[in-house]
Amino acid sequence: MSLRKFFIPVGTLFILSSVPLSFSQQKQKAPGEKERKVKTEAARVFTDWPKQDVSLIITPAELNAYNKLNTDDEREKFIQHFWDMRDPDPDTAENEYKAEYYERIAYANEHYSSGKPGWLSDRGRIYIKFGKPDEIESHPSGGATSMNQFAESVTTYPFEKWFYRYIPGIGSGIEIEFIDPTGTGEFRTARSPNEKVAFMPAGAHFDENSNYRREQDSPFAISDLLNRLDQAPEFKPKRFGDGALTGTPTIDNDPLHFEINAAFFRQSDNRVIAAFTIQTDNRDLVFSDIGGLPTARLNIHGQIITVAERRVGAFEDSVTTTSTPDELSDIKERRSAYAKAVVLNPGRYRVDVRVVDISSGATGSKRFGFEVPRFDTNKLAVSSLVLTSKLENMNGQPSVGPFVIGQNKVVPNLTGTYRRGQPIGFYLQVYNAGTDQTTLRPSVEVEYVLLKEGKELRKQPENWNGMSDAGERLTLAHLLDSTSLEPGTYELAIRIRDQVSGQALSPSAKFTVLP
Repeated sequence: MSLRKFFIPVGTLFILSSVPLSFSQQKQKAPGEKERKVKTEAARVFTDWPKQDVSLIITPAELNAYNKLNTDDEREKFIQHFWDMRDPDPDTAENEYKAEYYERIAYANEHYSSGKPGWLSDRGRIYIKFGKPDEIESHPSGGATSMNQFAESVTTYPFEKWFYRYIPGIGSGIEIEFIDPTGTGEFRTARSPNEKVAFMPAGAHFDENSNYRREQDSPFAISDLLNRLDQAPEFKPKRFGDGALTGTPTIDNDPLHFEINAAFFRQSDNRVIAAFTIQTDNRDLVFSDIGGLPTARLNIHGQIITVAERRVGAFEDSVTTTSTPDELSDIKERRSAYAKAVVLNPGRYRVDVRVVDISSGATGSKRFGFEVPRFDTNKLAVSSLVLTSKLENMNGQPSVGPFVIGQNKVVPNLTGTYRRGQPIGFYLQVYNAGTDQTTLRPSVEVEYVLLKEGKELRKQPENWNGMSDAGERLTLAHLLDSTSLEPGTYELAIRIRDQVSGQALSPSAKFTVLP
């Protein structure tokens, strides 16, 4: 049983994320304090996040994008994506970059505070952005030192020199000098080697041209270095779905809309096939001429994440929808669908999906939460009930190919809408049904009931003739004629009763008939 990747013309969302606390300690709720104050404080998290939590590492493009967001839900998604982009190892439960970043903040606040929080000090900002220096030359009390080629001794303020062998995006052999001219412990970055001089003996002097024996000590070089250090640290965007770069979070003014859903089928006692379907409207795609045929091309990337933030699966495919020039107008009124099947253990997951139209660059992203069910081997159970836009029996052909499940080709209809006269297909698997030992046929009663506004319109019993499934699985796959149905919303209920065990189930699905 398989659903393989394919893109074929045919015919929501749970968020698992969190927002970190701001640098300032969050105020505890006082006894009797009204709830409205708590809500106000919660809203401040999103206001303070770019100004405090990540002000040292957020890029101008990211800040611009964040400021354009309108809702807290959008901001929460942005924050999750911001940290995901910097996660050095998405396969682990912990985001190591995020954890280290907040550890650096705590260290800076503990060691570099002096009248203001350590994360606001010059040493704190450098430490948080670039980590612990490879070497530190510390002169906490200042003292006498030689400052020029004549070895004239001068007295200096307290100062430190930090040395980094390499900083990505900055360079190698980076020296940063900090001075404390007030003696209060508030060190600031020096823009000249002479700034640390507190006292010169009588007659001592400096030749501004001869003093800078190294090019990196010149005021111009130091100013350029400090300007670069003042920028957000460089980072490489992490790969999404084992291949495609996600890039910096930005506002997409031309998003690509798509639908995503999952159906679940038992594979074994503790393994379940999760069949994902991604569906787009062809009118939203750009068809370019390729070899004389109008062709729409999409890149689809996805990764499956557990509630513990561990990646357990990923996929990346390039798919196409092709038309003839004469059929293009008709194709654009239809939909295209892509299928991917993954075997998972029962539990809660999410799949992060990104779809890119190669021709236009339009991009759509969704985070879809789902729960893989556990199928009890001792109880009557059913798979997901799938409404289909295309349902075909393979008639003994090899059970391989796109959208093939067992002996059926099943192309889901995620919108659940049908034109009047269009066949309404559905597919369902039944597990652990009893068997009549005399006829060796399922000892199960199945009845299909069509309802509108709670009223039964028609019933149809299952005819078990031709049943080919073996073992403990039964397949229910039918097409309903919609010619006589008036436009409106309907419900299909499948009433299943096991005559051996007496157990009963009644899965259902709603659909809409258009004129």
